[in-house]
Amino acid sequence: MSSKEEKINSFNPNSAGVADSQMFGLPFTIDESDIVLLPVPWEVTVSYGGGASEGPEHIFESSLQVDLHHPEFPELWKKGIAMLEQNGALHSRSNSLKEKAEEIISAWEEGEKLEDNDELQDILQEINEGCADMVQYVADQTKKWLDAGKTVGLIGGDHSTPLGYLQTLSDRYDNFGILHVDAHMDLREAYEGFTYSHASIMYNALQIPQITKLVQVGIRDFCKEENDRVVNSNGRIIVHTDAEIQRAAFEGELWKERCNAIIDALPNDVYISFDIDGLDPTLCPNTGTPVPGGLSFQQALYLLSQLKAKKNIIGFDLVEVAPGEDDWNGNVGARLLYHMCGVAAK
Repeated sequence: MSSKEEKINSFNPNSAGVADSQMFGLPFTIDESDIVLLPVPWEVTVSYGGGASEGPEHIFESSLQVDLHHPEFPELWKKGIAMLEQNGALHSRSNSLKEKAEEIISAWEEGEKLEDNDELQDILQEINEGCADMVQYVADQTKKWLDAGKTVGLIGGDHSTPLGYLQTLSDRYDNFGILHVDAHMDLREAYEGFTYSHASIMYNALQIPQITKLVQVGIRDFCKEENDRVVNSNGRIIVHTDAEIQRAAFEGELWKERCNAIIDALPNDVYISFDIDGLDPTLCPNTGTPVPGGLSFQQALYLLSQLKAKKNIIGFDLVEVAPGEDDWNGNVGARLLYHMCGVAAK
């Protein structure tokens, strides 16, 4: 069997990726790869568009079209990037619970009081227990691969999926922050009754005391409950709305200056949580809840690169990538993922 060094010497990074290779067409096994990607095909609580549970496979397929010479990280491919085998049972459970969650969502939309309906309460409990199991699965997997010395990236799935990863990091770091790129604050408590809703991920994350700072970028859709939570956070949550970013740019602020303010507010150790709908929706039209506005692709890459230059990146996720009639979302997601791997690589 070839060693990693032998594979590096024999691999042609200029050739097209082939179907039987690993992520980005690379030849390395999980054990040989410095960067391990955990797919989490889960989208139980989505309340608008669907498809995020297909995101990991969609990104994998699109990754085979990504050219490996990254001008900023030209040796990145040699580190090895490999995605773990997708958990089929997890995917199946997601599909099953999603159908049941639709009953809860419909009841909410019709103004029904869930507490008065024992059948819906039982369904809600089953969904919350299933989501809790997913969170534990992610926590166990990230612990396993972090203990093995790997850089771990999570590929969702909806935005509820990284919570277990953040819980694992809280056992390793006394004080860390989150750079959160998103169209939404995700600060609702148990949105639509779901404890682990995709719209509640940052509310749930902030129950972890080791997370001392949450800096949100690109936000352009939020409710009063979320805004009040920011105002009353005593500076623990800092928000750079899309409107604020664009207005400042219209008045002459450089993106570099804004990035400096974003990054300087974070502690030394930073986790990146990137919902693809933080980008302009022309880049991700099939994501579950697209919103007009958002970052350009190059704005996002520049922000991430500046973060790498100043902070210690301890993990990352890319979520809410969903397939459509073409490969566009996967195409953008795969290229964003490759840059994130370069940024997070040790």
